[in-house]
Amino acid sequence: MKKKDSLDCQSRRLENSFRLTRVGITGVKKPIVVHRNGREVHLTADIDVFVDLPSTQRGSHMSRNVEVVSEMIDLSVREKVTGLEQLSAKICRRLLERHEYASFAEVRMSAEYFLERKPEGGKESLEPFKLVAKATAMRGNGLMKEIGVEVQGMTACPCAMETVRHQLSTEDPELVKACGDIPMITHNQRNRTTLMIEVPEDVKVEADDLVEIVESSLSSPTYGILKRRDEGNVVLNAHLNPKFVEDVVRDILGKLLERYKDLDDSVHVTVRSVSEESIHKHDALAERVTTLGELRTK
Repeated sequence: MKKKDSLDCQSRRLENSFRLTRVGITGVKKPIVVHRNGREVHLTADIDVFVDLPSTQRGSHMSRNVEVVSEMIDLSVREKVTGLEQLSAKICRRLLERHEYASFAEVRMSAEYFLERKPEGGKESLEPFKLVAKATAMRGNGLMKEIGVEVQGMTACPCAMETVRHQLSTEDPELVKACGDIPMITHNQRNRTTLMIEVPEDVKVEADDLVEIVESSLSSPTYGILKRRDEGNVVLNAHLNPKFVEDVVRDILGKLLERYKDLDDSVHVTVRSVSEESIHKHDALAERVTTLGELRTK
């Protein structure tokens, strides 16, 4: 026993030591099988796990983190987890069991995810999205989990569109009159939007619903494969639905309120949208960090 204690460098106390908020490992890659909506989805997840470290402990036992991740993933094959957020919660709880000196644990996961999508008039294809999950636990104070998605699409700038219309109406009013309701030319942006919802452990949120909320809030979805007519439809639909990055965030917030009327006011929401500019050397960003309660009071 004495020999074992002498080799346990992590448990040695230091003078003038400080508590650390997060200590752990990042970038663990593991295959995970998720059972959701009657489907078996195979994912390759990137996993980060952390615990806090008291001032009385020199270091954390990092190998325990890898062991916990492997154990819980093996267990999830038998117990059929329904999502990354559920698995994150299970790992979080086990981390506190294995790190007896810790009072806090956190697990983050992300994975590429594919859904079937079909452009107007085009062929169906598998399109990539990103699943994001997080769980946090305080010893004796319960556990919270977070599920989210990252979606790529496009936005068409309404400001440039109105500017072009104004210029043409001054220079060639007959042309503008002849165009009628046809949208004016504008510049496009590749948009990346992340939506995260934090809920108690017993509440379930469907990731596919989050993807739909985000994708429907953009000027248009984008696709890996487009034939010429499909390209024309995507561009036309985007120009018929021009949006600022601010519009994207606000539309998502409105749809969240409509979709999740039964969720508690305390549910935490983060929406972050970035439009990668095509005529500038900078990008445009909009974000709202809030609760459903705050949104319900505007």
